[in-house]
Amino acid sequence: MPTESGTCSAARQAKQKRKSHSLSIRRTNSSEQERTALPREMLEGQDSKLPSSVRSTLLELFGQIEREFENLYIENLELRREIETLNERLAAEGQAIDGAELSKGQLKTKASHSTSQLSQKLKTTYKASTSKIVSSFKTTTSRAVCQLVKEYIGHRDGIWDVSVARTQPVVLGTASADHTALLWSIETGRCLVKYSGHVGSVNSIKFHPSEQLALTASGDQTAHIWSYAVQLPTPQPIADTTQQICGEDEVECSDKDEPDVDADVSSDCPTIRVPLTSLKSHQGVVIAADWLVGGKQAVTASWDRTANLFDVETAELVHSLTGHDQELTHCCTHPTQRLVVTSSRDTTFRLWDFRDPSIHSVNVFQGHTDTVTSAVFTVGDNVVSGSDDRTVKVWDLRNMRSPIATIRTDSAINRINVCVGQKIIALPHDNRQVRLFDMSGVRLARLPRSSRQGHRRMVCCSAWSEDHPMCNLFTCGFDRQAIGWSINIPALLQEK
Repeated sequence: MPTESGTCSAARQAKQKRKSHSLSIRRTNSSEQERTALPREMLEGQDSKLPSSVRSTLLELFGQIEREFENLYIENLELRREIETLNERLAAEGQAIDGAELSKGQLKTKASHSTSQLSQKLKTTYKASTSKIVSSFKTTTSRAVCQLVKEYIGHRDGIWDVSVARTQPVVLGTASADHTALLWSIETGRCLVKYSGHVGSVNSIKFHPSEQLALTASGDQTAHIWSYAVQLPTPQPIADTTQQICGEDEVECSDKDEPDVDADVSSDCPTIRVPLTSLKSHQGVVIAADWLVGGKQAVTASWDRTANLFDVETAELVHSLTGHDQELTHCCTHPTQRLVVTSSRDTTFRLWDFRDPSIHSVNVFQGHTDTVTSAVFTVGDNVVSGSDDRTVKVWDLRNMRSPIATIRTDSAINRINVCVGQKIIALPHDNRQVRLFDMSGVRLARLPRSSRQGHRRMVCCSAWSEDHPMCNLFTCGFDRQAIGWSINIPALLQEK
């Protein structure tokens, strides 16, 4: 009994010491904050080339970092004091339990166990606090580097594909499950042309490399080539565009799952109902189509497990590309060489080589464990593939055995696109996110998304436009809208 009361007394004294020590630390910390207030004011008063908004954001973030580490420092001291008190208590108990002394080994084991528990608590607290700081910093940085500029709303169903014209005037094209393809003014968001020649879902759209022609693939088992002539409307004043770029609070968008669609958005623009050429030969849905270099031939990919190469002028079938075991999901052509890559639900993608007219070789790439949703070419001899297995892989065409880089994500990946000049990969996800990576697999940014901006349902596709001054990345999704983004690529790469 006397032993217990002595132990309680010692514990109370230790507790009082910790309280007084904690108070003294807080008082010291308060005085230190007062001392650092003056240098901070002096720093704010100094001349800087940074914009005032960026400067104030940085100061606020650094202040948050300082406060978090001060709290960690205080908690660290308190935990160290608890460790010392615990060791003293264990030593006192070890000398008078059942009138026998604990062996040094048993006492050391008890103390080590308690110390490791407190150490683990310290590590957990530190990781949680620093993660919060880093996450806050990344979010703010992403908003400054990646900004929503324009929303293109007018389709009555989900948008499967988005593409940017390669010739002047530069327009945006969208392909939708509502059986139409629309051409948009990038600057104003106004619909310029509606194509309604298909009787099924329009699954992809690609622009001719040198003429005002569009190639669309459809669920009606055909691909159409059609001509368009547009006159761009007068762009809105720059001030209006700036207001939309400034931040989340100024992006006008419904809080519903999908944006409201004006019934007259596409009815006021010219409608094209008949194609110049219809490419027919598939026995299933045509899921994608693309132009070969030069634009004299086109390739289509279908759910009938084949890809077909057509002559554009005569609409005749030149080659039928067979070999995939399941439905095709995508096809893509090389920008400068006669190469085609097709992807499939059979977890593979295939490279078809038409550079030699007498030999049409094919190479099979195996590395994914689920549907390959798309595979696209980049500069040089690289191909990037995305899959429902939540990975993206970068391949060297000269070494097909294994990828040179692998990106692992938390959601299935849809139709990817690569910014050829800067080698940045845009990944649209099933979970409504769009992330940017470099070719080595380093994450660069995530496009801002909230209840007031960004996609509200699955993001189906992305497309870069490296030369447009207003928007250089476009995304589309099953929320029936396409979005134009301004990506500050130099700042993005500088952060890397």
